[in-house]
Amino acid sequence: MTPQPTDSPDPRWHLLNDASAEGQFFYAVITTGIYCRPGCPSRRPNPDNVRFFPSPDAAQAAGFRPCKRCHPQRDTPDSLIQERITALCRFIENADGEPSLQEMANYAGLSRYHLHRLFRQVTGLTPKAYAKASQQGANQHHNPYRGKLPMNIEFALDHSSLGLVLVARTEKGVCAILLGDQEDTLVEDVQRRFPHASLHASRQLAKELAAIIAYIEQPSRTLDLPLDIRGTLFQQKVWQALREIPAGETRSYKAIAGHLGSPDAVRAVAGACAANPLGLAIPCHRVVRSDGGLSGYRWGVERKRELLKREAKAAGKNP
Repeated sequence: MTPQPTDSPDPRWHLLNDASAEGQFFYAVITTGIYCRPGCPSRRPNPDNVRFFPSPDAAQAAGFRPCKRCHPQRDTPDSLIQERITALCRFIENADGEPSLQEMANYAGLSRYHLHRLFRQVTGLTPKAYAKASQQGANQHHNPYRGKLPMNIEFALDHSSLGLVLVARTEKGVCAILLGDQEDTLVEDVQRRFPHASLHASRQLAKELAAIIAYIEQPSRTLDLPLDIRGTLFQQKVWQALREIPAGETRSYKAIAGHLGSPDAVRAVAGACAANPLGLAIPCHRVVRSDGGLSGYRWGVERKRELLKREAKAAGKNP
């Protein structure tokens, strides 16, 4: 049953734009028929038009559609925070000058307090420190990605034994390797990661696509592709550590955090894994819980289990 409005706003109404409340509830707007998660950058609705739900399934059962901006039905709270902070990093890097804290908070759709806390959790730096370092780097070196210039991305899809595979490439190299079940969902994922890019289906990616699928089917092969890796400073450190894990082996999130000299950054490491756009090439599937159990994988735990099993077999180890 759809919850009924009350004379006074539900206390959760004041948390609609608070990203730290993600995972506590979902809300729907009866005038639009759409439901969202807390922290969605959409305009705050009239409290009389808001209904609250404990899960996406409950909201959809009541007839509401998922928001196309915050994607409440797909992403975990941690991965959404990662995407939001990553997008803010690109905004900072592309700015003509050093943005103020309020400008950064407005762009991210967060309060200044929550921006400061979440940004430091993800990147290891405060927003102001990141902006200052970015501007100093821009003054010393030419940044080929500076400015919101049009960017062309080619992509191609094909089937593998683990489902659909999408590979996308910029002029610099492969920028995305995604796994999934629906073509539209994978293409939308690339567009969301590169909002200023123009996407083009291409037959020129046959070589890269064949190499990726061959690795999925036979992990004894090497996957050597030119990559265009984009992420925050902390994400890139994590991703480099992941690329150092040999096939057939795993590491825990805690071990990765310790390797980076940040033993308390376990959650941030997990978030960087969730934000990884280059599945297989950056093997985030090789990171497990401290007890060896499999935790979440952006493209499905069963795919993660199967990849680890195939890599262990190819390396001559017990899966």
